[in-house]
Amino acid sequence: MHYLIVPGLNNSDEKHWQTFWEKSLQNTSRVKQRDWDHPQRDEWVQALGDTIQKLDKDTIIIAHSLGVATTVIYLTQNQGKIPLNLKGAFLVSPSDIDNIEVIKHFKPMPLEKLPIPACIVASENDPFVSMERAQFFAKAWNVKLFNAGKLGHINSASNLRDWEQGRKFLAEFERNI
Repeated sequence: MHYLIVPGLNNSDEKHWQTFWEKSLQNTSRVKQRDWDHPQRDEWVQALGDTIQKLDKDTIIIAHSLGVATTVIYLTQNQGKIPLNLKGAFLVSPSDIDNIEVIKHFKPMPLEKLPIPACIVASENDPFVSMERAQFFAKAWNVKLFNAGKLGHINSASNLRDWEQGRKFLAEFERNI
């Protein structure tokens, strides 16, 4: 299996679990954005789509934060045109783009069933998405929700390093797709 890392705003730095996973999981790549600090919805979705179209292996997307919104927008805009080798989306800390000022130009968050298997991992004390809102997304997208406990935004500040709990969630998700 190939893993496509899809970071959020400001990319994922060297302390972020996505960067640890990119180094420790075999067969990974990372979406490249022109501007990580001033994201543009259409540009980010296009960059993700271009990356996906070049994949030649069975792939699971591993998205975080604004990368989740980018992934969900791409998936819902491309219903029926998703490459068959895109096997799933592992969506961590889906920033609530409808309610966060700095990224609200990405709104609205799509609220329809996703065309590939997916899951959400959410934290009980995430400042960018409440557990209730994550549950709402899970229901709208018809996906499983993993409760990670109290890990904040599940980012560099959470100091998770290789985030073993997340690896267990990913393994469970992979077993069920």
